[in-house]
Amino acid sequence: MAQPDYILYAQHGWADVDRGIGQLAKQVASPNARVVVPNLGFLNTWIRIAPLIDRVEAIAQQTQAQHAPTPIRIVGHSMGGLIWLEVLARHPEWWPLVESLVLVASPVGGADLSRMIDPLSLGIGIARDLGTNRRAIAEKIAAEVPTLIIAGNYDAGSDGIVPVECTKFHRASYVEINNINHARMKQHPAVASIIQQFWQNTSCLCVPEPIESYCDKVIRHLQNIPGITDAHYRGFTRSEVWAYLPHHLVLRTWRSRLNIHHVFLSNSMGDCLFAGFVGWPHTEELYQSLAQIRAHSYHLERDGCK
Repeated sequence: MAQPDYILYAQHGWADVDRGIGQLAKQVASPNARVVVPNLGFLNTWIRIAPLIDRVEAIAQQTQAQHAPTPIRIVGHSMGGLIWLEVLARHPEWWPLVESLVLVASPVGGADLSRMIDPLSLGIGIARDLGTNRRAIAEKIAAEVPTLIIAGNYDAGSDGIVPVECTKFHRASYVEINNINHARMKQHPAVASIIQQFWQNTSCLCVPEPIESYCDKVIRHLQNIPGITDAHYRGFTRSEVWAYLPHHLVLRTWRSRLNIHHVFLSNSMGDCLFAGFVGWPHTEELYQSLAQIRAHSYHLERDGCK
């Protein structure tokens, strides 16, 4: 068997099969690539993620044994990206072989839809797995592996399913595409073009700087609030100012009809930089954290820190 140029693993996500992501793989793969597109089964994606991770890991182990030490490229759509984060976390010895990890519309910070289904974290089926925050895993991998995030902004800060905010994490390149919904992201030519561009030169896209700015630190603090879930932007226009922060940043809050409390961070131009919400059990912790951010901002202003 001839040695392939690289092995391309392409993984579908929740409530899906391999057809769509398989078409994307065909668009981006070179003629001499070995393309592996596991079909995990539509019904299986509704149960739990652990067996799916095990299955993809087993397929990858068998493929790697057949073609060692061939370079690896990975494309995961939605939950498929989460599966591959977990597989790579189990196999750091593969990281030097991974030329590219591309996460297409993957809810790395935890899917808001899942947390709405399971607001009390009772462990309701796949909802608990999709609602898990995997940013720590993703950032550790992205520090060693060229990583690209592709998010869709189709509906007020989301692709109709996954908010753009929950796709983001530090140390990865980030590209946002307008007017493409979640289902179309897995096979759209625009997504294929971005992937190919990234493969040609992994430094050609915007690679975020290390966390240094005050805005980055505030967002990190918000992301670490217990029970926080990245949200759509649509509640931003109904929010009210909660606190003014240094560097012309503004904390804003909004409470929905279901008494769900949202928090937003904006700049002086009125752009929403972060959107999130907490379930009922974490409301008090939300406002405790906001008070900490506000208190810290007072110290910065008192000390003259810019």
